[in-house]
Amino acid sequence: MEDQLTAGFIALGLMGGSIAKALKHTYPDARIMACTRRRETAEYALREHIIDEAYDEVCAEFSRCDIIFLCAPVEVNIAYLAKLKPFLKESCILTDVGSTKTDIHKEAERLGLDPWFIGGHPMAGSEKTGIENSQWYLIENAYYILTPSEHTPPEKTARYRELAAALKAIPLILDYREHDYVTAAISHLPHIIASTLVNLVHDSDTPGETMRTIAAGGFKDITRIASSSPDMWEQICTTNAENIISVLDAYAESLQRVRGQLLARDGGAIHRLFEDSRSYRSTFADHSAGPLKKAYMLYCDMVDEAGGIAALATILASSGISLRNIGIVHNREFEEAVLRVEFYDEDSLKKSVELLRKYRYTVYER
Repeated sequence: MEDQLTAGFIALGLMGGSIAKALKHTYPDARIMACTRRRETAEYALREHIIDEAYDEVCAEFSRCDIIFLCAPVEVNIAYLAKLKPFLKESCILTDVGSTKTDIHKEAERLGLDPWFIGGHPMAGSEKTGIENSQWYLIENAYYILTPSEHTPPEKTARYRELAAALKAIPLILDYREHDYVTAAISHLPHIIASTLVNLVHDSDTPGETMRTIAAGGFKDITRIASSSPDMWEQICTTNAENIISVLDAYAESLQRVRGQLLARDGGAIHRLFEDSRSYRSTFADHSAGPLKKAYMLYCDMVDEAGGIAALATILASSGISLRNIGIVHNREFEEAVLRVEFYDEDSLKKSVELLRKYRYTVYER
């Protein structure tokens, strides 16, 4: 992509705002315009210099764009395809950031937009929403899936791949049907499982809410994604229902097998369940940001005495290390230590581990 890039955005939430910021960071001379539903969003984006031009609706100004990002919910993005069609110059790339691709690809094909449309899915995000929480580095080191159609000019696919790489993401090209099947298993189903598990604990809790009180460690880790936007996940699930049902059925069958093994007290089979899953999970890459940013945490043993936490925080602060969160672990069934410290990035975590061990703290990395 050339430095004199002109980019358009339909909607500016967490992802749209983050990509716009990343474009400005990478291409300082880029011209960015946006069409937003809420005037307050546009005013914020202009005031913070995230965009240069704001419009209430799609107009002829978008014909200047080299690339246009659809950053609204999936069904809204689909509706904008027809609105944008009259304003696409021949070299323009039209893309989206949605988590499902089949429906929008089919509509793009129906409208004859295959030469322009390339599906896009940055595999990054946050529990928080809105442009106020956007970050220019949100997609850094995250997989950025591109789904060109059979009629997409190779030159456009190459340009988009180059742009994603320039924004420090990791571009990966997939067929849109494969994308929806894969994300159903590694993203959509886990959100359903996390949400249903949280609701199960809510509905099964004791009158004194003991489950909620001691929920920590492993439970909080595997249910963290249940904090995501309900509006977004409603549309993801309804637009990828067929694939989700397929992997959900397979998951239900696996749970039934485990149920049978538990009834039979089949220790060997249960051992293999945990052994196989541990072995396979250890092969996962750890450099992608994933749908939610990785948490950089350490756990630290310390004596329960006045000033203990303050002393540790002072050691880190004196070395210029910022803490994202710090707290005492009350449920240590799945954690090794009493204090949990969370950082903003991996570099801060590594420096903190080295520093605290130098001061004779017992530290466990996560």
